[in-house]
Amino acid sequence: MKNKTQLDGMPVWFDGKSINEALFCDEFLQAHKIIFTNGAFFTPEGRITDELPLRGEIFEELKCCAVSNIPRKISNIVELMKLAALVEDFPPEPDRIHFSNGTLFLDGTFVEGKPEIVRNRFPVAYNPNAPKPVLWLKFLDGLLYPEDISTLQEYIGYCLIPSNKGQRMMVIKGNGGEGKSRIGVVMQKLLGSNLKNGSIAKVERNPFARADLEHELLMVDDDMKMEALKSTHYLKSLITAEMPMDLERKGEQSYQGQMYVRFLAFSNGDLESLYDHSDGFYRRQLILSVKKKPPNREDDPFLADKLCGEIEGIFLWCLEGLRRLQGNSFRFTESARTKANREDARREADNVLLFLRSEGYIRLKADSAIPSAALYGIYCLWCNDNAYKPRSARTVSMTLKKHADEFGLEHDNHIQNALGKRVNGFWGIEALVAPPVL
Repeated sequence: MKNKTQLDGMPVWFDGKSINEALFCDEFLQAHKIIFTNGAFFTPEGRITDELPLRGEIFEELKCCAVSNIPRKISNIVELMKLAALVEDFPPEPDRIHFSNGTLFLDGTFVEGKPEIVRNRFPVAYNPNAPKPVLWLKFLDGLLYPEDISTLQEYIGYCLIPSNKGQRMMVIKGNGGEGKSRIGVVMQKLLGSNLKNGSIAKVERNPFARADLEHELLMVDDDMKMEALKSTHYLKSLITAEMPMDLERKGEQSYQGQMYVRFLAFSNGDLESLYDHSDGFYRRQLILSVKKKPPNREDDPFLADKLCGEIEGIFLWCLEGLRRLQGNSFRFTESARTKANREDARREADNVLLFLRSEGYIRLKADSAIPSAALYGIYCLWCNDNAYKPRSARTVSMTLKKHADEFGLEHDNHIQNALGKRVNGFWGIEALVAPPVL
């Protein structure tokens, strides 16, 4: 679009000596569909993740004017545009998916073109007649157990819309070399800039990492670290976020942001926590285990590219999963194996429960009692014998109280110890070995 000009042929925002930044901003916004909200610019193409092209467009308009400090002028205009294009309310739209060639409503209606400003747009065209993704389905058949493929299909479909209603993250684990991370490559092709690669540990540890996930649909941790998380508060909050969250950016005042990012992690083991062994931590996880890699399999270095060549068909496959998930009120299909994976992860992480189920150290016996200090000593002996890191005495005691009904235990602060003193302890446990001196 040509600039409005004055009688002398100059743009209205240029008087021959200086640029009127406010007038330039007004004219630019009339020629471009753009808004600013929640710390980002949005256009019909979706969120602007890199301001450099925007600055480049502004420069093209300004370079006809022989003025100094053009870079500073551009920076001033961008900052002014954040005020001029500011909108207070720009809610997510979980009932539609925006593609490179139009918008698909989940009721099946497709509208061609890009008439509206959107939060997220995929770099993939919607093609309802796309061929079946034969290679993708063959790849999944070799990677996952048949009953778990539906779970993955629903989860990837879930990542297509800005919603946290599923309230789950997914961990896909194996011994390595199975090819599971190629799922992440396909997701990157499908979601484009709406996917961010990152670290789950960093989300908990770094106070600025949460703000980096604002407006994103999915974060992929391609090689999740096996070190246990010191805290899980932020991760759990992000997975189930239904209200705005407090976010921080470096050097800026904290603010409230609407989060709908989902998490997909590839790992050689389970996601662990040092202190959080609650059901709330584990029930937020869908844990899929992959098949073992065949010993004589020859890997195709071009497989990821070939899979991405089926992306339009893969989208239709994902959409089928999303619709099934919606029809089931956002409750994921879970095989017995997936449920067992979650329970095994919980038990393995909380070695106190493994200790209670062990043999040769203690025995569950209703009419027996043991002081807490003696029980903790035997627990530490069991940990040392089995290469587990002992938890604190307080954590062990709290775990026993929490699971007292499950194991038939009863806490009592009048248990008699070896010295004849009345101390804290538990009824329902008999020592089979002498506690070590701690």
